[in-house]
Amino acid sequence: MASKPQVRNAQDAGSAPEDREKHPVDETLPPVKMLTSGLQHVAAMYAGVVAPPLIVGAAVGLSGTELTFLTGASLFTAGLATFLQTLGVWKIGARLPFVNGVTFAGVAPMLAIIDTTENKADALPVIFGAIIVAGLLGFLAAPWFSRLVRFFPPVVTGTVITLIGVSLLPVAFGWAQGPNPQAKDYGSTTFLSLAGITLVVVLLLRRFTRGFLKQIAVLVGLVIGTLIAIPFGVTDFSPVTEADIVGFPSPFHFGAPQFALAAIISMCVVMLVSMTESTADMLALGEIVDRPADEKTIAAGLRADTLGSAISPLFNGFMCSAFAQNIGLVAMTRIRSRFVVACGGGFLVLMGLSPVAASLISVVPRPVLGGAGVVLFGSVAASGIQTLVKAGLEKDNNVLIVAVSLAVGIIPITSPTFYHAFPETAKIILDSGISTGCVAAVLLNVVFNHLGRRRDDDQVTAPMEPGEEISGSRTAKAAHVH
Repeated sequence: MASKPQVRNAQDAGSAPEDREKHPVDETLPPVKMLTSGLQHVAAMYAGVVAPPLIVGAAVGLSGTELTFLTGASLFTAGLATFLQTLGVWKIGARLPFVNGVTFAGVAPMLAIIDTTENKADALPVIFGAIIVAGLLGFLAAPWFSRLVRFFPPVVTGTVITLIGVSLLPVAFGWAQGPNPQAKDYGSTTFLSLAGITLVVVLLLRRFTRGFLKQIAVLVGLVIGTLIAIPFGVTDFSPVTEADIVGFPSPFHFGAPQFALAAIISMCVVMLVSMTESTADMLALGEIVDRPADEKTIAAGLRADTLGSAISPLFNGFMCSAFAQNIGLVAMTRIRSRFVVACGGGFLVLMGLSPVAASLISVVPRPVLGGAGVVLFGSVAASGIQTLVKAGLEKDNNVLIVAVSLAVGIIPITSPTFYHAFPETAKIILDSGISTGCVAAVLLNVVFNHLGRRRDDDQVTAPMEPGEEISGSRTAKAAHVH
């Protein structure tokens, strides 16, 4: 292996001479390429950032103006957390092209907190207080939690990466059907056609263009898809006309944080789930950018996650975690520079400070986002399959680990009510296919490959040909199956 990683992708052409010997993760790109690529990351994760505050804000009963404020606060804090991850401070930040935003894992427990709070005006302060405590405890626990990396060999990481992609695909399918599942036109041929057109545009750009245009195919596809949607009356420009030009998320806008034990315990559970998913995401991203995430990197990344979460409530934001959908964007474009993602974090901060800027991204119709999401999230699953190729699947033990872990992880996707009889706190973990699949893969790997004597000669049995008899020669044949 060479002492310095070589730049092997389309990024090379735009790199400064002094960056030629740098790892692609540490490269700086030309300004225009940096800005447009960063904006593409924002477009890929915008819907995921704004959805939780919209859901929680509506449950609290906030007005339209307050909802806009809460959404802007989430964008602002997501940008700050992304800065911590990509640029890093001291031992904080994975320094990988890692986007942070509001985690969906916290939505259900936050709604439960709202339901159990008598005065709805106290609900957000109680939630913010619980997030602060959970974030600080998670920050202290990060070095110990990161030691779990030794239990994530390729058979585990490949399974988890595949599950990340598979778990995200239903999100894209939901976007493709429209913005409102209760609407009569949800899943209409118009929405599905717009999603299909966007998908085709992205694929054509990836197939028949080169260089920079090929790398920003998703962003161009979103623009073209939005323009095509205008005659169908799907594109709504009212958020732009109604938004203020400047608006700062004033600290503790909804009141000083309150600390309730039940809420704190609930959010600490969410923090553990979030840290588990972030660990899996960092391992996935490390494989994609050819800089494997070691224990030190994971500890630094978890510190950024947890510190970002602890700071977020100060500006009226929620718990922050890694955004897996952006890993798909890195995998597809092969633009691995962390400074590109930091640039995206800058856009998030600016949108949080300027509601009118934030509203520009919100103009993109959900079906258009859905079409692009199929490519992004599918790329994550494909990266997981590539990792599994290296996992030694010629061994029966590893095949069983992958088979059972994938099955466990897919349960919440294929049967959302499977765990309906379990307590709400348990469902926080069980309803996350990434978390359950990750735990299953780790435990099965320990049982099959670490406890007792490891059977390295357990080969996968090859399918029998018609008329073939079981014999010793067949066993020898199976040893050569890969």
